[in-house]
Amino acid sequence: MNIDVPEGKDAIEYVWGEMVPGIGPAAAHLSLAVYAHTTLGLREFEAARLRIAQINGCVFCLDWRTERDGQKVEDEFADAVTEWRTTGAFDDRTRLAAEYAERYALDHHGLDDEFWDRMTAHYTQLEIVELSMCIGSWLAFGRLNHVLGLDTMCMLPKP
Repeated sequence: MNIDVPEGKDAIEYVWGEMVPGIGPAAAHLSLAVYAHTTLGLREFEAARLRIAQINGCVFCLDWRTERDGQKVEDEFADAVTEWRTTGAFDDRTRLAAEYAERYALDHHGLDDEFWDRMTAHYTQLEIVELSMCIGSWLAFGRLNHVLGLDTMCMLPKP
């Protein structure tokens, strides 16, 4: 860990809550909101989330699987996300979610008209904005936890 956490303190609660009380709890609310209020399907949600986790290298995020109504993606899903270009396991929306996450994180200046034509053929504008906010949240907070060395002791923050 790259932050000194006092003995007996939970690292996540200390860093996200006590160290920066004007920012951390608000960030935690955003982090939780993308799970609690998403309208995206589980497969496209998880494809984007896992692609960001793979890019960030966040240990917790790589292990985490979002559950909705007792459903999770299959065990092989993370491998399919790695191979999003060629996997037969994804429909167009799921493949686009993984592609968007990767390009958002690594080449956001390269999101050209051809890409947006494909996105708008499969996603509404509302869904694109929602997916963009989710990806931004995962990119920022996954990197924050990884960079600070918190990702091996991470859990979803409490509001």
